[in-house]
Amino acid sequence: MSVVVAPVSESLSAYLAAHSYSAVAVVMDVNTRKHCYPLLKKMLPKHVSVVLLAGEEYKTLTTCSTIWQALTEARFDRHALVINLGGGVVGDMGGFSAATYKRGIDFIQIPTTLLAQVDASVGGKLGVDFHGFKNHIGVFKLPESVLIDTAFLQTLPERELRSGFAEVIKHCLIADAAKWDAVRRRDLADQDWNDLVNHSVAVKQRIVEQDPTEKGLRKILNFGHTLGHALETHFLANPQRRLLHGEAIAAGMVMEAYLAYRKKMITANLLEQVEEYIFSVFGRASLAESDFDPIIALTRQDKKNRNGEVRMALLDGPGSCAFDVAVSAAEMRKALEYYRA
Repeated sequence: MSVVVAPVSESLSAYLAAHSYSAVAVVMDVNTRKHCYPLLKKMLPKHVSVVLLAGEEYKTLTTCSTIWQALTEARFDRHALVINLGGGVVGDMGGFSAATYKRGIDFIQIPTTLLAQVDASVGGKLGVDFHGFKNHIGVFKLPESVLIDTAFLQTLPERELRSGFAEVIKHCLIADAAKWDAVRRRDLADQDWNDLVNHSVAVKQRIVEQDPTEKGLRKILNFGHTLGHALETHFLANPQRRLLHGEAIAAGMVMEAYLAYRKKMITANLLEQVEEYIFSVFGRASLAESDFDPIIALTRQDKKNRNGEVRMALLDGPGSCAFDVAVSAAEMRKALEYYRA
């Protein structure tokens, strides 16, 4: 798999010139069709457009059926290509659908959100939500290429940009203490997105190359995600309280940094840095005590769990992270209480 950070007018043209496909489909949602598709439509060969509704609530097998149906009706064979144009939801579903259609056809990712550029499009994790559980059904399958153009970030609302920034922060905290120190000294508006996208891609590629299917080291990429995914899932059914992925992960990083501090894995100073910076960028998600039990219950479905224990990736220093750390329900309740205080 290659990751190319360059204007999409150059990278996509070069990719298509170097490959021969029997057919091409572009999978996008209603937002990327409006804001991003016009930027590359002219350079595409004849193709099928598959337009999906936008949002995590549509990241389901039912939506995948829409993609499979479109490919089937267009008589796509195993020598066809799927281009996924969008954020993490489009990339996950489009990739999963391509990886399973006729046992797998080629696909490339063109991520259009910061979240997808720095995280979701890199590493070959594909999947859909199932009965309320995040990414419960899925596969590991690398795309043929990931084509990243930071110009797409100009199409994003500020809330979406901020959401993606959570994964940038995570990569710094787990793998690069110096970068964390630099990032936390700048406001969101003052960040260098070209630099940060390249940095996050390099961090994630380095980790994924060592552990492609998440048997060990790759689990550190889940820092903030055990409680973060549980928060995101818990609020998904409530439009008034719904959190974007990065907003939930930001909250999860504060809680899981607190757990690391409680386990004497990090200092009070690092916990304070994480808490102060994340609250300054994201604010504090509204939690009620009545939310605690259902959030804790959702962590029992986390994919990192083992032998009935909830296992987390927790910081063990600035720029360093441990994995498979067992955490009890009582400890998670303390973390939720700490975040809410």
